[in-house]
Amino acid sequence: MLKMKHLAVLVGCTLATSSFAMDIQPDPENPGGYVIPRADIEAAEKAKTNDPMYAVWAKALETLDNAKVEAIQPGLASNPSNVIRAERVFPETEWDFLTGMAAPEYTYTRFLRAIGKFPAFCGEYTDGRDADAICKKSIITAFAHFAQETGGHIAIDNTWDNPEGLEEWQQALVHVREMGWSEGQPGYTTGCGGNDWQNRKWPCADGQGYFGRGAKQLSYHFNYGAFSEAMYAGDATVLLNNPALVADSWLNLASAIWFFLTPQAPKPAMLHVIDRTWVPSQREKDAGIGYGFGTTINVINGGIECGEQNKDKGQPVNRIRYWQGLQNHYQIPVEADEVDTCWQQLPYGSLNLNGATDVLYTNWEADYKYHSDRPGGVSFECKLVGYQTAYSALVKGDYEKCVTDVYDAQISWPEVRVIDGPIDPGPGPGPGPNPDPDPEPGDFPAWEATKVYTGGDKVSHKGGNFEAKWWTQGDDPANGGPWKQIGGTTPPIDPPVDPEPPVDPPVDPEPPIDPPVDPEPPVDPPVNPEPPAGVTEWVAGQTKVSNGDMVTNGGKCFVAKNNPGVWESPTASNWFWDEVPCK
Repeated sequence: MLKMKHLAVLVGCTLATSSFAMDIQPDPENPGGYVIPRADIEAAEKAKTNDPMYAVWAKALETLDNAKVEAIQPGLASNPSNVIRAERVFPETEWDFLTGMAAPEYTYTRFLRAIGKFPAFCGEYTDGRDADAICKKSIITAFAHFAQETGGHIAIDNTWDNPEGLEEWQQALVHVREMGWSEGQPGYTTGCGGNDWQNRKWPCADGQGYFGRGAKQLSYHFNYGAFSEAMYAGDATVLLNNPALVADSWLNLASAIWFFLTPQAPKPAMLHVIDRTWVPSQREKDAGIGYGFGTTINVINGGIECGEQNKDKGQPVNRIRYWQGLQNHYQIPVEADEVDTCWQQLPYGSLNLNGATDVLYTNWEADYKYHSDRPGGVSFECKLVGYQTAYSALVKGDYEKCVTDVYDAQISWPEVRVIDGPIDPGPGPGPGPNPDPDPEPGDFPAWEATKVYTGGDKVSHKGGNFEAKWWTQGDDPANGGPWKQIGGTTPPIDPPVDPEPPVDPPVDPEPPIDPPVDPEPPVDPPVNPEPPAGVTEWVAGQTKVSNGDMVTNGGKCFVAKNNPGVWESPTASNWFWDEVPCK
């Protein structure tokens, strides 16, 4: 069944200088917040995604309006060009040949509509590649996986259950719902209801089950939500509230085409393995990953089916057998460097890509590097990471959502508002919206002894205004040290008349030690507390655990379950981790 990667969060706090010119100013409408021009946000995003492959990925995920999709019928001259190509290389007679045991919810019309939703599937190539051949190979590859995921798996000589003597590779699409499940059953709700970004972005509906449905057995709320966004112009709630549509409409096949076209960084999209748009990185080559059907297995289910330990396992053996039967029947050309198997490949979930410079990622995460020349040392940028997050580099507008943290997924991230046009400098001197050269006392929030402040934060205290020079907590601004006075009056020296006497003042206290003048700021103030003794601190891409092992991440402790890979970083209880008290 289709399972995309769960969330992970990596926190770093290393000293950095600004990589982009950004006009970041205090938000006059929100004390403590900031405003950034949209042009600066767009320029930063463009610089981070200037590799041509990002445009290829985004193009592959473009969709046709649903009203036009539902007008598609076999044989219509008005059908989209990619649908007409699919009809030409895979007519309805071939559909019937491969679906002799299929559930009635799967039809040729729905198959064409699923293709029509995604113009890149069976689309045109302008660089000399044979679009018809790629289309046919893509369809046959999809059917090999359908035969494994939802097939009958009945031997040809079992005349009782297979009276027509169909080959197993002719038995695709038998199941439309996961065996043992039916509509009305709540289930597959692992992770639902948590206080995390996945639930804020893809909230589970009461009483709904997110068990496997459709040709690729779409499962779990975070996949239903993401697929719903692709199908319904960004609206995740349609399929979260009515997941049965993935079984009972053309979405039962569209979910498989969507998965076929979607890269799960660092995994490539299966289409781009087949049409060779994807070029494997050196790390992938070193791990035995290259072109061929075997890599599509690694993309779908590499953690369970790839690697030498799985060489004789039933699932990959079946997939390969179905592919080879279909490939032989349809005479699909196979290049000399294509490999059908993946036992010789390292599963993607075990691939250590730390430090790799030739691997592209597809999700945005807050960049926590400390920038000394920006307010509070915050970068106000997002970076590309190799795990699922709330924000996709392939979805227009998601970089801005990441910077403004729409789904409240970041850690200690200030509130950011993006504005059109440049920031109005106002009549006063200096940067910012209408600055005052000497703000009046009380213009900034009152200093709080328990609050953490970082460089650039401003407070009012004892009749003066102060700005933090670096990270500080509990240091009275009036004493200097990590604070500099930027306005107001000097805190009064003489006490007020008739002050209340202190209760039991200490006898002959030691005189206070004068704070050093402009000490060097501490480098990288601690983000996470020290892990408990004997508990491993999680490092994504490196830490390897077994079920039952305890790790710490972000100051919390977690126990592993369901074999998390090295990228399944723990941040909250989910399919792979249980959050437990740190002891």
